[in-house]
Amino acid sequence: MNWILLSLLAYVVLQLAVVFLLARRPQTESDYLLAGRSLGPWLSVFTVFATWFGAETCIGATAEAYAGGLGAVAADPFGYSIGIIAMGLLFAAALRRRGLLTLADLFRNRWGSGIERLAALVMIPSSLLWAAAQMRAFGQVIASVSDLSLIAATGLAAFVVIVYTAVGGMWADAWTDLAQGLVIILGLLLLLAVFTLAGGFDTLPASAAAAAARAPIRDRPLIEILAVPIFGTIAAQELTSRVLAMRDAKLARSATVAAGFVYLAVGLIPVAVGLGAAATLGTGIEPEQVLSRYAQTQLPVALYVVFLGALVSAILSTLSGALLVAGSLAAHNLIAPMAGPRLTERLKLRLNRVAVVVFGLVAFLISLGGESMYSLVEQASGLASAGVLVLMVVAIFAPAVGGVASAAMALIASVAVYVLASAQDWSMPYLASLAAAVLAYAVLAPFGPRAAGLALSRSNLADQP
Repeated sequence: MNWILLSLLAYVVLQLAVVFLLARRPQTESDYLLAGRSLGPWLSVFTVFATWFGAETCIGATAEAYAGGLGAVAADPFGYSIGIIAMGLLFAAALRRRGLLTLADLFRNRWGSGIERLAALVMIPSSLLWAAAQMRAFGQVIASVSDLSLIAATGLAAFVVIVYTAVGGMWADAWTDLAQGLVIILGLLLLLAVFTLAGGFDTLPASAAAAAARAPIRDRPLIEILAVPIFGTIAAQELTSRVLAMRDAKLARSATVAAGFVYLAVGLIPVAVGLGAAATLGTGIEPEQVLSRYAQTQLPVALYVVFLGALVSAILSTLSGALLVAGSLAAHNLIAPMAGPRLTERLKLRLNRVAVVVFGLVAFLISLGGESMYSLVEQASGLASAGVLVLMVVAIFAPAVGGVASAAMALIASVAVYVLASAQDWSMPYLASLAAAVLAYAVLAPFGPRAAGLALSRSNLADQP
């Protein structure tokens, strides 16, 4: 076993040690899922940044810039950063004021328990796909510095992250996100420094033009490419859970917006490396290997280990967030309501941890069958988020419009049309899904019973401790 792998494993063990130190802190379900709603400014900004800044940003954005030039990176980092900033400006404060545990709780308050369960069912697959993409990337990193097969490496990655997430919950996640976020920034700044000293910016215009010239013809219009990350980010439970964990509504707005700008600034580094890498590596490299190949050839070994630590940090933070979300939706919104008041806080904690383990194993199986990390991320962002977004907008900004039937059909139509459009290779599957959700809600809005939760009490809208 080489010392690079040993260094990575030591870094992972250190992360696990922090998680186990914080494991006793969660005493209630709110502690476990939302860190007691007490995150301050630093933890708030970095938990959003680190959760969203995953393998697809580091590896995927570099690959897309290398293969297709600047026009190929509209989604990441630009689309995702716009989505995070829009979430902060338009939705974060309103969501935080409601004292929710999950996004499905918002739908229960507005349309009742039936829509809560339906929303949870359609959101869980997205989180699983997101987790599978990160798990696959983690396995690729381990396999690249060891003699392990990709399956074995991914299995080791799955074990580490399942333990990491199940034991610590949001408390541990937030603190490790702060450390991981700083490591991500340090690693990419080191790479940027080497890129600059090697004259990367001098050759950047020519490299970018050459990449754009050899880019494949884009099969989807720019509006579709941007819609998926922007709207998918706003409607993601992973981001909502971070917003709900912040100390108050004002901080939820400002910290989320700040995290979006940090994401954009740091995300431009892989883009620059991808655009300029051809001058050093040539044009025949597998795009998803460009970032690691460039770092391996340009960085001294010690700094290369720091870079790999940054890559692992990006994966760990995103993967743990996705598993925690899938577990919370299943445990809190699907299983716990069936148990009723007999379920104590201790049992709720145990139920959430068991759900994380189960979904971690499911994500591992999905990661073995996925075509690529990028395709898994795209499916995760697009699946079901259009219907969830429509319900979010209505519940927050137009609570008197529509009833249970319109909410249910918006969710069902968004999933059905997205799956159909993707299978038929339509050019704008996500926008078709969004249009179907809006149309379904609007057509059925005059019909059907209003949910009992329509008139929210002032106590529900007040800031929760």
